[in-house]
Amino acid sequence: MRVGVLTGGGDCPGLNAVIRAVVRKGVKTHGFEFVGYRDGWKGPLEGITMELGIEQCRGILPRGGTILGSSRTNPFKIDGGVERIQENLAKDGVDALVAIGGEDTLGVATKLADLGVDVVGVPKTIDNDLSGTDFTFGFDTAVNIATEAIDRLHTTAESHHRVLVVEVMGRHAGWIALHSGLAGGANIVLIPEQPFDIEEVCSLVESRFESRYSPILVVSEGAIPKEGGDMTLVSQELDAFGHVRLGGIGDRIAKEIEDRTGKEARAVVLGHIQRGGTPTAFDRWLATRFGLAAIDAVATKNFGTMMALRGTKIEQVPLIEGTGELKLVSPEEYAEAQVFFG
Repeated sequence: MRVGVLTGGGDCPGLNAVIRAVVRKGVKTHGFEFVGYRDGWKGPLEGITMELGIEQCRGILPRGGTILGSSRTNPFKIDGGVERIQENLAKDGVDALVAIGGEDTLGVATKLADLGVDVVGVPKTIDNDLSGTDFTFGFDTAVNIATEAIDRLHTTAESHHRVLVVEVMGRHAGWIALHSGLAGGANIVLIPEQPFDIEEVCSLVESRFESRYSPILVVSEGAIPKEGGDMTLVSQELDAFGHVRLGGIGDRIAKEIEDRTGKEARAVVLGHIQRGGTPTAFDRWLATRFGLAAIDAVATKNFGTMMALRGTKIEQVPLIEGTGELKLVSPEEYAEAQVFFG
């Protein structure tokens, strides 16, 4: 069997570990051949391939990013895109496809599976917002990077008696903010699922200063205020999947705090630092197990499925379970962080 592999959407630590596991077990256990498709769905759309075998996968386990490249190409937004993918897969002699990506990439995979393409999905998103799986790889690395940043910011906040607002990734789900905020000892955590009251935030800031300590706020990029509840955008331009580019909520909150309390406030935007570099041990472990399970799904022709972590087991679930709805922070989970506010 000849198997195509692609990685789509934003890069994150652990992608190379998946590729390595898919290829190593595919070649050694199942005797498969592989084709690497470059730059997400752009690869099969335009027939852009690279050689992919055990030799190409040596030494990539600890590497961040993806050796296959990535993009946010959406073939369903391109005239004749789906037909071109089907034609290129046939031309390349590809019998099955392993698609590694998040909501958008797996959304395309789900539609292609409905159209008869033999595809298996591996969930990837640092936001950890894909339903159907307990965790996605890349999330643990992002949380560890954010936590380390918060740890470092505590000392400079105390030295200068200022408020520090740490903006982390999280478009619709606040998992990174919640986990890193709890782990880093933040005094306030703001997430998209819970619109915030800026007056309440300022009250908590002043309460923190009364204890002679300086406040650290952790804010998801998609957090919204109760009044004028809109996300803060870098631009109105949409990508191929209809997403706007978020950013700036940290600066917006820092300015409001300064204006309302008179306390000096600074914003720190972690941005792409969260998704770059070496994956943690947990993400390497999870990504590797996802890859091993994915190639087994191909071998047993269990197409139209996505790999999912359920407890400690990797299970094969329908693709729609991963893309049907987002996994969001519940009020009960947010309440655990609120105990430490102020």
